[in-house]
Amino acid sequence: MLKIGITGVGQFGQNHARVLAQSGLCELVGLFDKNAKRAREIGEKHQIKVFPDYQGLLQQVDAMVIVVNTISHYELALQALQSGKHVFLEKPITETLQQADELVKLSRKNDLRLQVGHIERFNPVIMEISSLVKDPIFIEVHRISPFSARGTDVPVVHELMIHDLDFILAFIHSKVKQVSASGASVMTKSIDIANARIEFENGAVANVTASRISLKRSREARIFQKDAYFSLDFMNRTVKIVNKSKKLYKVLPQLLAGNYDKIKQEDVVDIREVDASACEKDALTMELESFFQAVEAHSNPEVDGEAGYYALEVAQMIVDKINKK
Repeated sequence: MLKIGITGVGQFGQNHARVLAQSGLCELVGLFDKNAKRAREIGEKHQIKVFPDYQGLLQQVDAMVIVVNTISHYELALQALQSGKHVFLEKPITETLQQADELVKLSRKNDLRLQVGHIERFNPVIMEISSLVKDPIFIEVHRISPFSARGTDVPVVHELMIHDLDFILAFIHSKVKQVSASGASVMTKSIDIANARIEFENGAVANVTASRISLKRSREARIFQKDAYFSLDFMNRTVKIVNKSKKLYKVLPQLLAGNYDKIKQEDVVDIREVDASACEKDALTMELESFFQAVEAHSNPEVDGEAGYYALEVAQMIVDKINKK
């Protein structure tokens, strides 16, 4: 069984520790956190051995789950990959593209799995439509949250928006042509609210908004493609799938003639609402299990280092555009 270690058990990392401790697909060897008090607290709560240093834990495992501040991602992941360990690294992959590129190349060179924690790929609503999305032409996403001190070491683009950039890049198979963006620093010294319009070489467009200074929490997306439209609610785990109605050809003459009075909605579109909230496993569990399976099967992770690099690349384009203004 795969031997796993985790470093970083703060507000977010404690959830990883819980999932790892309960998983029957791996052996959780131990944890490390530079905050010794916090490490003992989580260790006792989940009956996990606490290691006094990162290197000591690293020597005892096959793979490391790293859930720390972005500023430490590169250093800890680099040590793990140099030691021949597979790595699950929370998003964003690193602070800089140069660091991300080095980690991707090192993982390839050492034939190691490197997975980045873009958790929305494992959200049941995304998984519900992933096989249905074909060449989208327009994607719109809003991801807003009340203010929290957590994550403010990076711009909101890297903290929140990057989740959406990742799945947008996974759905639109084309290079980015142009980025325009606006944003502002309100509560912190970094960017707290941002909007970006991303144009792709194939003509597709994505409009993305992220805020960490809102009065409510909302995670919604709309995806448009030829003959279909998807409306996603990430928080409530529901998705509406809208397709052209099979009855459309019958009312087409009336539509073309401008006679709309007797045409019903169901004559034009079929609307199917899917409740994905009944999924047995949460997104974090599925994400980590996907990592275990990639390591065991010697296969490419669902969200590999390259995906993490590309999401960071577009995020940096957006931040650069905002900073120039």
